Amino acid sequence: MTHKNIHQSKIFDSLKLVELTNGRKTKLQVLNYGAAIFSLEFLRDSGEYLNVLVSPEKPEDFLSQAYKEHNQCFGASVGRYAGRISQGGFELNGEHYPLYTKNGVHLHGGELGFTYKFWEIEEVTKLPNPSVKFSYLSKDGEEGYPGNLQVLVIYTLTEEDEVLIEYTAVTDKDTVINLTNHAYFNLNGGGDIKDHLMKLNAEEVLEVSEELMPTGDLRNIRNSGMDFTSLRPIGEATLDDVYVLGDTAGRGENIFLKGSKSGISLEIESNQPAVVVFIPETLPDAWEYQTSIAKSKPSVCLESQNFPDAPHHPQFPSSVLRPGETYRNSIKWTFRK
Repeated sequence: MTHKNIHQSKIFDSLKLVELTNGRKTKLQVLNYGAAIFSLEFLRDSGEYLNVLVSPEKPEDFLSQAYKEHNQCFGASVGRYAGRISQGGFELNGEHYPLYTKNGVHLHGGELGFTYKFWEIEEVTKLPNPSVKFSYLSKDGEEGYPGNLQVLVIYTLTEEDEVLIEYTAVTDKDTVINLTNHAYFNLNGGGDIKDHLMKLNAEEVLEVSEELMPTGDLRNIRNSGMDFTSLRPIGEATLDDVYVLGDTAGRGENIFLKGSKSGISLEIESNQPAVVVFIPETLPDAWEYQTSIAKSKPSVCLESQNFPDAPHHPQFPSSVLRPGETYRNSIKWTFRK
């Protein structure tokens, strides 16, 4: 066996999958690589399971070079900063911190952000409300960011078919942070999401440049093709936009999605000021998928987070985390079927 093959074997040996099952036999599978949600399956009346997440077929697919190259972040915990940062870095306390850029954009934490790290499995609990806790230490200077950042994420599958995602982080030096989960939803368990009904408590989006970089202004979208303030089918919408959530943020009226074929609905609550709605036109064919997806519009991402590029826009909610403070992103997915 060559040195390269030995190294690859050790990497595969490090890959772990944790399965949580609640009293309703709902199953949530999570990988320690990227602290990524691998699948979420509901037991139907027919006795068969329906997976509402779109993800590569095998856990090993996440370790492939193609997975890194396509940078789709399936179900992954994205950081140190989810979304885009402009100008090749940022200023903090009068000091400039250069960041990795590709095509002039720093995206999802850099060349090898949290999506491509092995996280430590700290604790797994069983019924009722099974959970798994992961940790990751992002060292000072990793991807250009200042401060040793200690990150935790706890995934809990409740007995009511809720998925609770709790990100927390502390630092020993002033830094910036924006974490989210990048799950791809298809509540029908296959096909496309054009007939999914969606409602967003958001009348504004961030105005962006051609590179999808925020300009600093907000754009009203009422009565436009991007307006989902009333429940309606997604249809032909292709989105990669930051929706600014309204005053009901955190009270369960933020984000609603329903699969018209399965009847499964999803309601999302979070303590974050925005949700990035990403509807890819297509997904890579570099691997097989767990479900039978359509070639066009196979899924939708609903990423609860702070505004992208906040370090360059003082009018945006602050992304700065200081020693003695705790960063927190609390997300609740409530499913009904």
